[in-house]
Amino acid sequence: MTLASAMSSIHRYFDGGEFEQELARRVAHRTESQLLPDSLPALHRYLDEEMIPAFEAMGFHCKVIQNPLPDGAPSLVATRTEGDALPTVLGYGHGDVIVGQENSWTKGAGPWTTALDGDRLYGRGTADNKAQHTINMAAMRSVLEARGSLGFNATFLIEMGEETGSAGLTELVTENRELFAADVLIASDGPRVAMDRPTISLGCRGAFNVDLVADFRDGGHHSGNWGGLIADPGVVLANALASIVGKTGELLVPALKAEPMSDAVRETLEDIEIDGGPDGPKIDTWWGEPDLTPPQRVHAANTFNVLAFVTGNPQKPVNAIPPKAVANCQLRFVTGTDPATIVPALRTHLDRNGFHQIEVVVPGENRGIGFPACRTEPDHPWAVFVRDTVAAAIGAKPAVIPSIGGSLPNDVFGELLGLPTIWIPHSYTGCSQHAPDEHVLLPTCRSALEVMTSVYWAIGETGGPSMEAR
Repeated sequence: MTLASAMSSIHRYFDGGEFEQELARRVAHRTESQLLPDSLPALHRYLDEEMIPAFEAMGFHCKVIQNPLPDGAPSLVATRTEGDALPTVLGYGHGDVIVGQENSWTKGAGPWTTALDGDRLYGRGTADNKAQHTINMAAMRSVLEARGSLGFNATFLIEMGEETGSAGLTELVTENRELFAADVLIASDGPRVAMDRPTISLGCRGAFNVDLVADFRDGGHHSGNWGGLIADPGVVLANALASIVGKTGELLVPALKAEPMSDAVRETLEDIEIDGGPDGPKIDTWWGEPDLTPPQRVHAANTFNVLAFVTGNPQKPVNAIPPKAVANCQLRFVTGTDPATIVPALRTHLDRNGFHQIEVVVPGENRGIGFPACRTEPDHPWAVFVRDTVAAAIGAKPAVIPSIGGSLPNDVFGELLGLPTIWIPHSYTGCSQHAPDEHVLLPTCRSALEVMTSVYWAIGETGGPSMEAR
């Protein structure tokens, strides 16, 4: 009944190939939530054939909860209760994936069959998120095998609609709040700051999509006859965008900027280096807020991005002034930015700069405000406990970041349930998440199994900060 025995168990699991076998089975499920409602049977099969048997084998009680929204994705809540006086740890993972993009893969036999190439294990959902919750479940199992109990109560939520914005999750948790009573969320999604440095994230940035539309007239008109006489919507929209973001990436709308960083956040990011691995893009150090470091720009600042810009027909341009131009844009924002203020701030800015004819259109996925920003402060007792536990496990200081650069339904746990939120990601930024050739690194997965086994063991051994508070 020692941590060493739990480590031996987790090493046998990984080194004997069981991790790869489990992940291969789970990747084979085509859980493409973006194809709802047609993919509903596949989403249910993942829960019924993979998650429920695995959790029940660990003594969890399982309940599938239907989405409150019509044709929404289901979720599984697995619970194991060991004692009313013990702390409860809430876990989270999502079994749904981005569409497979079968014809664009260059590795293996496509998205639904895992393929090993050196240290890389390819397959849709490996990095996001099937390997990550597989790792956490296996780490819990290793603690159970070694100790005979976890030493804490555990609730685990497996969502099947994260890739479609977690639609209905807020309503589901609200209607079943008693199932999610816990002391802390400890979950895994997203990338480490570097592939070989265990990372702790305390929340996530929010994401708000908005379309800027210059719709000037019906039909195009000959550029020789009308060029210089009628406004070009592409040029007008380009100038409007240039008034929002400067030529070196600085956000030029004061109302959209992030609040100043706290001292705790600034201190946390001092030793962070962003490393996407050998195949990741190189950082453009000249791009972004000029007074911030690269880690501060992605983990503690707001950024305005143009995701797509279309005017005319780029595939078959003709000699005509196009009637319309559209830019699909996104604000990634940190805690302190109210998403309800984003559209009014853009409207005011455009009007002040003479772009009255540019429409600000909120697409469907953001009519419910999308993913809000939410985080736990770095000096919270649970954040300190997990940081120190991971440091002891690896013999070095882990990276601690206030927010991952991407977005997750962290507000459901941090705001709605009022929990401290601790994310321990098991991927890396060069994993091709959401793209063809998605993969995980096997050395990172082995390291992650050791980290999570250490964290779960320490909670069961000490009770964590919640027991100290009691």
